[in-house]
Amino acid sequence: MNGAAYLSITRPVNSVVAGLAGILATVIATGTIPAEFLFIFLIVLLITGAGNVINDYYDRDIDAINQPDRPIPAGLISPSYALIYAVLLFFAGNAIAILFTPVPLTCIALGNSALLWLYAAYLKGMPLIGNISVSYLAASIFLFGGAIEGISGIITVLPVAGATFGLMLARELIKDAEDMPGDKEHGARTFPLVYGIRPTLLLALASTIFGVIISILLVYRWGIVYLAAILLVDFVLLYGSIKGLSAKNSEEIIQARSSKILKTGMFASLLVFLGSAILL
Repeated sequence: MNGAAYLSITRPVNSVVAGLAGILATVIATGTIPAEFLFIFLIVLLITGAGNVINDYYDRDIDAINQPDRPIPAGLISPSYALIYAVLLFFAGNAIAILFTPVPLTCIALGNSALLWLYAAYLKGMPLIGNISVSYLAASIFLFGGAIEGISGIITVLPVAGATFGLMLARELIKDAEDMPGDKEHGARTFPLVYGIRPTLLLALASTIFGVIISILLVYRWGIVYLAAILLVDFVLLYGSIKGLSAKNSEEIIQARSSKILKTGMFASLLVFLGSAILL
């Protein structure tokens, strides 16, 4: 067994960041770190990792073109073992939710697990619907953490979830534009393949602007210090979206590094949210 490959296929950095985002959501909603924080971290970590594995399982042929070094196309993990691994991760995450967290959190965990599988198997290739699905899944991490306080907690974290949704949608659209060669070869109907690169990049920019505006509105909660920090991050995010606007093909979009800049900016915004929730 190649342990490194089984770790890599879960995209551990993304999974850990997702788990930390779940804890962050509880801090934003409650003003403190609840006793269940470890369960929340593990649930989000495991379900996110499972979603990454099942996504690689269904994308193995496309990844053979776009990302041949991923564990399945590289021959490090067989497709059947990857499928079993995903099921085990989903089971572990939801078992913890059922046994150790309130009903609202369990419902979100079960619903998101189903949506992750549907996304990988069916929704990913549907123009915009797939992008919206995965963007909701990213934003729902905050809803998950806020749900520990019930409906009031969910309402509290809605602005952070809204900003995350907008920024994630922008990155997903740009990633689809980068992956057009492999997606086209395998008959996927992504937004840039159906509507073109230019509309895709413009929609990504609009989505980034939406996320930036929502992030700025959080000044009502955390004040001027937060505003100064988030404006720096928002500049990076806008730069990332604007940088690739002149691209005419997938290669030029990749060279612009727009998706990587957006990913960096999103991680920085998470740190700003966390710091503001704790210190302000």
